[in-house]
Amino acid sequence: MKSLPGVEDIGYPAPQIANIFEEHPVEHTQLKSVLVATSNPGKLRDLAGAARPLGIEISSIPGFSSLPLVVEDGLTFEANAIKKAEGYSRSAPGQIVLADDSGLEVDALGGAPGVHSARYAAEKPELAESNTDDAANNAKLVAQIGNIPEAQRAGRFVCVIAAARDGRTLATFRGTAEGIILTTPRGSNGFGYDPLFYFPGIAKTFAELTPEEKAKYSHRGEAFRKFLGWLSSQ
Repeated sequence: MKSLPGVEDIGYPAPQIANIFEEHPVEHTQLKSVLVATSNPGKLRDLAGAARPLGIEISSIPGFSSLPLVVEDGLTFEANAIKKAEGYSRSAPGQIVLADDSGLEVDALGGAPGVHSARYAAEKPELAESNTDDAANNAKLVAQIGNIPEAQRAGRFVCVIAAARDGRTLATFRGTAEGIILTTPRGSNGFGYDPLFYFPGIAKTFAELTPEEKAKYSHRGEAFRKFLGWLSSQ
């Protein structure tokens, strides 16, 4: 994936991230709190699961619900994350603000739902102005893949986190998680498509994991660790 002009794209592999944390144990733990441009409780739980072991508190921007809405009309996860981070960071002067865009890509559906994951159940997801219900999104996905053999239901969660300050993007961080899409939900944790996303490495869906467990394997956990690795090098 190419970075947008003037934006640093961080693509550390997982082992390198681990080395960064070992080499900079003080720097990355000096950060005690991170502001996130979301009111989505599922995203906040995911990030908290990745941050809690490091003693970092995750919180939404104060008064976030009253801020003007940033419309997610980008064609890529990166474009949407950058637009949100830049827009909302202007409401927290001098502070680093994170925003993410994420979704599910199913190979048999040509990469759908993709950037329209949260609005997938809408009649025209690309035109929808608000998110549709998780249950409706899952139902539409199951209807579309129900006749596809399990071996051909490969997919991935993708998350791009953008870090911005005072309306300027500092860097972006991409995380992915590869799995198989089920037709019967499993688990009661998580949100979105988690009950249908089976992660072969642990033989569980993401909805069967605690936030801390999910952070070890998830797309959002990987992207957040890359952010911390970048931060420790600044």
